[in-house]
Amino acid sequence: MSLHSPLHQRHLALNAKLADFGGWDMPIEYPAAQGGGVIAEHLAVRERVGIFDVSHLGKAEVVGNGALDFLNELITNDLTKIADGQAQYTMLCDDKSGGVIDDLIVYRKSASNLFLIPNASNTTAVVTAISEVAPPGITVNNLHKDFAVIAIQGPNSKDVLAKLGVSPTLDYMAFAEITLDGTPTIICRTGYTGEHGYELLPAWSEAEKIWDRLAEGIKEFNGRVCGLGARDTLRTEMGYPLHGHELSLSITPMQAGASWAIGWKKPKFWGKSIAESEKINGAHRLLRGLKSLDRGIPRGGMQVKLGEKVIGEITSGTFSPTLREGVALALLDPTIAVGDTVTIDVRGRESSALVTKPPFVPSHVK
Repeated sequence: MSLHSPLHQRHLALNAKLADFGGWDMPIEYPAAQGGGVIAEHLAVRERVGIFDVSHLGKAEVVGNGALDFLNELITNDLTKIADGQAQYTMLCDDKSGGVIDDLIVYRKSASNLFLIPNASNTTAVVTAISEVAPPGITVNNLHKDFAVIAIQGPNSKDVLAKLGVSPTLDYMAFAEITLDGTPTIICRTGYTGEHGYELLPAWSEAEKIWDRLAEGIKEFNGRVCGLGARDTLRTEMGYPLHGHELSLSITPMQAGASWAIGWKKPKFWGKSIAESEKINGAHRLLRGLKSLDRGIPRGGMQVKLGEKVIGEITSGTFSPTLREGVALALLDPTIAVGDTVTIDVRGRESSALVTKPPFVPSHVK
């Protein structure tokens, strides 16, 4: 039985196309007759503003004296590099294989209170893995249904919030606790689109109230309510990894090009020995971008070839609404360089593509 976000009735009322995401019934897109559809929603975020329900994302906390030092010995990034009130992208890896259990955002409330946002389907695995090694005095709580997550993304996102009486002067990856229309809400300058944006985390029971205010507020800017189809095309254009595609228990951070999210000077973190080995010796495959040189649209799982030799596989592929051409992320043989031309097996037909370094479009997150 699928789980439902606290905004499920709102999506049904808008006749959203729904699909399963990590066990949650979530909106893919809204009807074209209402100005929706993946391309329209995507372009609204790039050019104006859009809102997303991403309440299926996990929420958890690690609390207790010494919580920061404890968690910092498990995750790849270094929590001592950020201050209270800041958030950090990081990964939790399997200590033996070096593969990624999940990638997540950690909100540093204090040295004794860390708030985590893992992926929907991995929340239980993350909470369980951390709980199993937590010392006395440190508690790990699964808060999956305590908070909703509503993302407002795009150049006009700040303007919408200002009209609603919120004027956040937050740096990228910083968060604060605010009141929006009388409702306590955590607001963070994060997102998954590559645009200036925010993620709001009201209590689960208050989600409809906040959603309705935002949905009304974006109208002035010709904004759109957006589904997870546009979220996927937006993140693919930015080269952002998605667990189960660019990251997994069989894909390490080094292979995924995520070495920037590793605190190399830390004495320990899960998977450190594997990461250090790949840093010294090189990984056997590396994540690259691909831009179609013809009308072919790459999709996940398609083979990538150089001549007759298979040199990798696409992890995510789509039609880029911004560029009006096919783009993809692929794990390729490390000898394949940026600037090389390769072919993609698009359902038995060869399609040419240029090997590139993502993002495919400029980032405007800051």
